[in-house]
Amino acid sequence: MKNRYLYKKIILGTITLGTLISTASCTKDLEREPSLGLTSAVLYKDFNNYKPALAKIYAGLAIGGQGDQNNGDANTDIGGIDGGFSNYLRQIYSTQVLTTDEAVIAWADAGLPEMHNMTWNSSNPFIAAIYYRIFNVIAISNEFIKNTTDEKLSSNGISGNNLTEAKYMRAEARFLRAQSYYHALDLFGNVPYVLETTDIISNPPPRIARAELFKFVESELLACANELKDARTNEYGRADKAAAWALLARLYLNAQTYTGTGRYTDCITYCNKVISSGYSLKSNYGSLFMADNNVNNPEVILSVNYDGTSTKTYGGSTFMVHAAVGGSMPASQFGINGGWGGLRTTKSFVNLFSGSPNDQRGNFYTNGQNLEINTISSFNDGYAFIKYKNIKYSNNAPGSDPSGNFVDADIPLYRLADIYLMYGEAVSRGGSGGDLTTALGYVNALRARAGANTVSSVNTDFFLDERARELSWEGTRRTDLIRYGKFTSGSYLWPWKGGVKEGKAVEDYRNLFPLPANDIVANPNLVQNPGY
Repeated sequence: MKNRYLYKKIILGTITLGTLISTASCTKDLEREPSLGLTSAVLYKDFNNYKPALAKIYAGLAIGGQGDQNNGDANTDIGGIDGGFSNYLRQIYSTQVLTTDEAVIAWADAGLPEMHNMTWNSSNPFIAAIYYRIFNVIAISNEFIKNTTDEKLSSNGISGNNLTEAKYMRAEARFLRAQSYYHALDLFGNVPYVLETTDIISNPPPRIARAELFKFVESELLACANELKDARTNEYGRADKAAAWALLARLYLNAQTYTGTGRYTDCITYCNKVISSGYSLKSNYGSLFMADNNVNNPEVILSVNYDGTSTKTYGGSTFMVHAAVGGSMPASQFGINGGWGGLRTTKSFVNLFSGSPNDQRGNFYTNGQNLEINTISSFNDGYAFIKYKNIKYSNNAPGSDPSGNFVDADIPLYRLADIYLMYGEAVSRGGSGGDLTTALGYVNALRARAGANTVSSVNTDFFLDERARELSWEGTRRTDLIRYGKFTSGSYLWPWKGGVKEGKAVEDYRNLFPLPANDIVANPNLVQNPGY
């Protein structure tokens, strides 16, 4: 049984933390009291309210808003933006995957073609959506953190086992805040900086520069690594120490990009912590992305959980499955009632599998599909790519929603395979605390699982391609390409990069996204990223 409390069912109750962001990160909505007349002073006196309050933070990653039983995207937490359209994970996909060789999309929504074409500007609604989703999670986290200090817990009479659990929950809220600040660091660089103690009623939020934000995220994750529950002891879908270690490893792998100083030894240190904490690879690669991927899954460190009857959203895995089905693809084989005819991949990504045709990770649907993308708006141009399914691996039955609209598959944020590959790349880049022989063993374990040819050696360049093969559509590709100097440059081109069929180099300033124009106007403390 999935841990459904994390999202939908508790959000439908009377305990709500309200809409914390409406139009700009400097608005007073960031300190709005919980809705329905239930103030923080009342809410946190009853320990029974703590888990639902924490769940609201997790829900900020999964669904669009408070919703109702038929539409989890209704009453969106972000004013002026559709809840399903602006879904956190859906826009991580837009920024991290759709901007790369891993995907194109047929739809012509305002601002969407500009994402793959790499011609976006500061008014792009997709960029605004992820920006405000990030700060929504930060705002809700701040509220929880502010009300669970030792002093607050004591004054509210929280004691005994409840006190112990409340402190664990506070550490989870700090992790979730740090994770969203990590996304801000990676996508935007310099951003508004709001903590639980920040007074934004009198003044708009101050700005934090990228290098300083790196230090903050690092310090918060190091603290969480001591305060969270031990690895693999928390409820499924909730953060533990291993989640903090995994995100630290990712932070350190990209430290050269974020700060100008490599931290590869630190990356290896935290990879080793995860590897030694009892995780193992799931035996079947495809089962990682199916409707019952929560069952007997020793590989996933932290996931965003979905359930077709309890988390009804048009983002998340519902988007990932429906949008990738079109043309002659039989929707019933994906456990859904119909495809949306949007997502495909490019021949550059397809070519990554040319040396190992039996690699299950290169799961392409080619019937009626053209390898060449002559027209992005035509679903038949570009091979369809099969990643997520709303089908159970255990019995080939569809997911729990009888209508076939909403999908059960959970989306992994961190899993052991990623840790293996980060370890190998960090070793290849000169980090200490690991060795290439061990890294080769990890790589070949992944390749053997996928039915790919094993390799006899690895180097730094190898890991960029192997990460694409193993972690495709999991939200790492843009960051990886930037780390290798290939996201904007002409050293690696893919179809329609830069808005031309053959691909072309784009301006280096596009390694960062612009802060939304509305926020620049609303907050005089902010500085727009160069080039925008």
